[in-house]
Amino acid sequence: MPPPLHLPAVTFHSAMSTAAKKNTARPAAIRLAIIGAGGMANSHAARYAKIKGCKVVAAADIDRARVEAFCAKYNIPDASTDPAGLLARDDIDAVSIVTPDAFHAPLSIQSLQAGKHVLCEKPLALNHAEALRMVAAARQAGVINMVNFSYRDWPCIQAVAALVREGGLGELRHVEAGYLQSWLPSKIWGDWREQPGLLWRLSTRHGSQGVLGDIGVHIVDFATYPAGPIASVYCKLKTYKKAPRNRIGSYVLDANDSAVMTVEFANGALGAIHTTRWAGGHANRLHLKISGTLGSIEIDSERATDAYRISTGPSLDKAEWKEVRVKPTPNNYQRFIDGIRTGRQPQPDFVRGAEVQRILDACQDSDRRGGPVSLRVS
Repeated sequence: MPPPLHLPAVTFHSAMSTAAKKNTARPAAIRLAIIGAGGMANSHAARYAKIKGCKVVAAADIDRARVEAFCAKYNIPDASTDPAGLLARDDIDAVSIVTPDAFHAPLSIQSLQAGKHVLCEKPLALNHAEALRMVAAARQAGVINMVNFSYRDWPCIQAVAALVREGGLGELRHVEAGYLQSWLPSKIWGDWREQPGLLWRLSTRHGSQGVLGDIGVHIVDFATYPAGPIASVYCKLKTYKKAPRNRIGSYVLDANDSAVMTVEFANGALGAIHTTRWAGGHANRLHLKISGTLGSIEIDSERATDAYRISTGPSLDKAEWKEVRVKPTPNNYQRFIDGIRTGRQPQPDFVRGAEVQRILDACQDSDRRGGPVSLRVS
């Protein structure tokens, strides 16, 4: 086995970053633009519509018909095919970047340089170096910046992270995490062979990082948010044949379909993290189990997202589990708007996005080299 490859480090940051330096005045209303009018843009528009004191005033997309239909659906007054024109407007305070992955960095940086607060879809960038440029641009602009790790919206993960931070499981020993989808072997979301919104996720030429970048990014954040930073990773990626010549139209289906990681955390715990689109019977399942010297805790999204199971204290000796219900927590969109109003940087920010991107880069390097990659700080 080859020796571990060392990657440059990003400091694993605390729960709250430094307050934004600019645009911290409390406006009467936050005016937003959404760049990218595809499937996930619907979630952004619908969530913003539920927040008092903010309004989506414009949207942009390269497809004129799509953005016009999107704006009509959500009563957005301005449909555009010119993102640069929107960013030049003084009446827009913030933007959501909801484009394919390859456009996250250039559009986010342009938005930051225009003085706009930015909520960017995941993964933050195509690689760690690109993510660091986004972090630098955000720091230079001094505005609120967030990456949309959407499962941070679940109150169960917020409660579990707090309990682990407070020492409720003692010293961590073992972590299991998985994200399972089934749309390749099934038609749970329709026939992927006929949907550009799914096909591009299978093609590196269309900006995809495969299952690793699409949903692996989520499970890496979901696991490391409570369990802490990863010190080393050994990853195997696999792409399976899905069509004649592995191609449908202009889409070359070369992006990875499955990813399996063996990891060591900085606190000494060992873990297994995996993700695939081939898990028949699971529409969209996230599972996390963290075990320590004082017990174990578990999240299973197919059971609940507002509850977790725990085995500690007297229950630990009997191998029994107790379900704990938790109160709702603000979603990322609400935290983004609150951050703009208060000037206090919410989580997960671009620094966090870059941390996760560093792990994804390490996974790619590990698969290419056939060995472990170290992420320890030198």
